[in-house]
Amino acid sequence: MSSLVAPEKLPSDTMGPKEVELTLVKEQNGVQFTSSAIVAPAPTQINSSGEEERETWGKKIDFLLSVIGFAVDLANVWRFPYLCYKNGGGAFLVPYLFFMVIAGMPLFYMELALGQYNREGAAGVWKICPIFKGVGFTVILISLYVGFYYNVIISWALFYLFSSFTSELPWVHCNNTWNSPNCSDWADNSSIGDIYKATPAQEYFERGVLHIQDSNGIDDLGRPRWQLTSCLAVVIVLLYFSLWKGVKTSGKVVWITATMPYVVLTVLLLRGVTLPGAIDGIKAYLSVDFLKLCDAKVWIEAATQICFSLGVGFGVLIAFSSYNKFSNNCYRDAIITSSINSLTSFFSGFVVFSFLGYMSHKHNVALDKVARDGAGLVFVIYPEAIATLPGSSVWAVIFFIMLLTLGIDSAMGGMESVITGLIDEFKCLHKHRELFTLFIVVSTFLISLFCVTNGGMYVFTLLDHFAAGTSILFGVLIEAIGIAWFYGVDRFSDDIEEMIGQRPGLYWRLCWKFVSPCFLLFMVVVSFATFNPPNYGTYSFPPWANMVGWCLAISSMSMVPLYAIYKLCILPGKFCDRLAYAITPETEHHLVDNGEVRQFTLQHWLRERERERERERERERERLYTGWMKE
Repeated sequence: MSSLVAPEKLPSDTMGPKEVELTLVKEQNGVQFTSSAIVAPAPTQINSSGEEERETWGKKIDFLLSVIGFAVDLANVWRFPYLCYKNGGGAFLVPYLFFMVIAGMPLFYMELALGQYNREGAAGVWKICPIFKGVGFTVILISLYVGFYYNVIISWALFYLFSSFTSELPWVHCNNTWNSPNCSDWADNSSIGDIYKATPAQEYFERGVLHIQDSNGIDDLGRPRWQLTSCLAVVIVLLYFSLWKGVKTSGKVVWITATMPYVVLTVLLLRGVTLPGAIDGIKAYLSVDFLKLCDAKVWIEAATQICFSLGVGFGVLIAFSSYNKFSNNCYRDAIITSSINSLTSFFSGFVVFSFLGYMSHKHNVALDKVARDGAGLVFVIYPEAIATLPGSSVWAVIFFIMLLTLGIDSAMGGMESVITGLIDEFKCLHKHRELFTLFIVVSTFLISLFCVTNGGMYVFTLLDHFAAGTSILFGVLIEAIGIAWFYGVDRFSDDIEEMIGQRPGLYWRLCWKFVSPCFLLFMVVVSFATFNPPNYGTYSFPPWANMVGWCLAISSMSMVPLYAIYKLCILPGKFCDRLAYAITPETEHHLVDNGEVRQFTLQHWLRERERERERERERERERLYTGWMKE
């Protein structure tokens, strides 16, 4: 006997196709009793507010690898080990870990929690305090600017990788077409009168790859080199197909790009420690000179390294965490990923200095003659060391694959910050993610062409100096002030408790409200006070180039005041009303209509201690009630 199910009346505001789900409850005397429910089709998930559910990571490990892959980049290999060696060896870890604990980890945790709770990109999260949305556009612009030159580093690594598939590496001898009369091996380069000599590896990088000898400066760039342009195009294609479908594709790519560097670093370390002089290099890396801690410059460099090594302020952590499930434990993620980043930096130092010690021993020169940071380490010194090993081509291929994977996932993070930030802000782009991603990567490619010309190294140096220096410190400072003081540390802590069921401790709240903002303000002041114009070797940039660089830096920082002014102009009412709307979360604008603006009260700025006392009273009442119920 068939049962009839009466159609249920749909709510008037329900749109789109529906499915009817029939459930057999029981069967009695041949009569079937059923219940029905109307459910939405499976492919489209709708949340309580009627909006399409946000995409999430396929697996938790995809998110962790993406964050680790972004934070662990080329600077972990070419920057941290040299700073450690130069600033007292093991003693440098004291200021480094100090700033990591009081600023690095709290800011890292803050950005992960901010993105996960609000489930928006770098601009959209500022619905919690609309007047600060400009800082979202600041970090998006910074990520875009960094992409203009960061992809070029990856293209250099790809060029070197292709060049390594030979029986003899091209940077071994001075008899190549690009070499100059100044080219000389280390053995011939030890006298004082030979300070202008250059090694084959150095000339290969500057003259064979960059062709900088064909340019007189930044005002004489020339055309893009087709070899580097081809490598750059390959990098852009890899980025596009890693990002075009969102985190579902990028989350799979990082399984290779985030893990490969650790495999290669381990292999290189095992090979490096067997080389003569390697132990001396490692000893120099770890040698402790506590007198260096009396030098203020050491502390400043440790603070700067913390600011840039964790990747805070690029909007990437916010974008990545916005794709997490709401209940994900972002506190645990922050501790794990930031710790892995620092440990990787420390571990890479053993790899780097084992080879530097070998170079020092082989050429019978002091270690400080071969130790350097930046591109010179990974594209000059390290290739030269590899070239002296048996099976040098194989080791070169392994090394440059590591550089390629280190760069790719960091570049993916930067592009994802831009794409997610803009797509979440302009909802019309959601349905056209593939096309918008193509537009972003192609635009990046076209600007990057300036960096692969004969004089491209000068453009690269200018971008590197101005794109993400003072501006990113300024952006993170405004971000910390907006969250800790205007939105409120107590409110932010409530959000975290809602997600993970555990409220941040007093330590984290104090860091967010006082320590981290003071630290960032100090860093911004130091950044301005210690500013030096960029240079490349003996080349000094003309005044107009420095002006262009400052315009680039100011263009991102100016988003903060410009958007604040724009927001105050478009809101209705008198100035006080506009300000009230601008600093109140969008979900609480109805309170402003009733004249309730918590930011206009003294309690908002001093209520952390009051809230803590109230929670203690609530906990005491719960204990008394529980004891009474047991009795």
